[in-house]
Amino acid sequence: MNPPAYLSELFSLEDRVAVVTGGSSGIGRAIAEALARAGAGVVIVARKEAQLAATVAELEAHGCRAAWVSADLSSRDGVRTAAEEAAAVFGEPDILVNSAGVNLRPPMGELTDEVWDTTMAVNLEAPYLLGQRFGPGMAERGFGRIIHISSQQAHRAFVQSGAYGVSKGGLESLARSQAEAWSPHGVTCNTLVPGFVMTPLNARLSSDPERVAALAARTMIGRNGLAEDFAGAAVFLAGRASAYITGQSIFVDGGFSVH
Repeated sequence: MNPPAYLSELFSLEDRVAVVTGGSSGIGRAIAEALARAGAGVVIVARKEAQLAATVAELEAHGCRAAWVSADLSSRDGVRTAAEEAAAVFGEPDILVNSAGVNLRPPMGELTDEVWDTTMAVNLEAPYLLGQRFGPGMAERGFGRIIHISSQQAHRAFVQSGAYGVSKGGLESLARSQAEAWSPHGVTCNTLVPGFVMTPLNARLSSDPERVAALAARTMIGRNGLAEDFAGAAVFLAGRASAYITGQSIFVDGGFSVH
C-alpha cells in the first residue's frame, strides 16, 4: 500500500496549467497558491502589478511555477488580450478559475447603468469570454476544469445584493451551461459559493465589528470564512478526483447557507 502515490493520483496537478483571475488577493490568491503547490503552473491575471509581482515571488519562493498578467477584465478587448497573454506563458490551460470580481452594491433604488454594466462585465461577461476561449480547447484535449467563485447573493438577498447578486446568479447558470456543452468531453464546470469571507473585497462589511459578529453567528462553525478555506476545495475540483462532479454549486461557507 502506497498512500502518497494514491493521493497523488487523485489530487496532484503536476503537468497541469492553470489560469486564475483575481489571483493576487483574497480567495483567488489562496486558490492560486493551492493549485501551484499541488504542482500546476499558474498564471495569475489581475490589475495591480505590485500585488501580482509579490504573489508570484511568494509562489516562486515555494518552488512553484508561476507568472502574472496585468489586465483590465472590464472590457472585452481586455479579457481577450489577457487570455492570449496568459496562454503564451506555460501553454493552453487545463484549469480556469474565475475569481476576479467587483463588489459594487448600491441599493437597487440607487443603482446606475454604469454600476450595472461594470458589475456584469467583470463578474459575468469576463468568465463567459474566458470560457469561450479556453473551454473548446480543453474539450478537444479531453481534460479541463472550470471553477467559478460565486456568492451567497446568488441564492438569497441580503446586505444590498443589487447587481452583484444578479451577476453571481448568472455565473452559476453559466457553469451549468458550460457543463452541458463540454462535460461529455472531459471538462467539468463548477462553482464554489463562499459565505462571508474576510477579504479585501468585503472591506465595507468587515470594518463593522457588529455586522461581522452577526454573520459569524449565522454559520454553524461559529466563524466567518478565510481565504485559505478554499484551498482544498479548489485542488479537489481541479484534479482527477472530481471527474464525476459537474454543473454544481458547492458551498464553502461553514454552514451559513443551511443555518
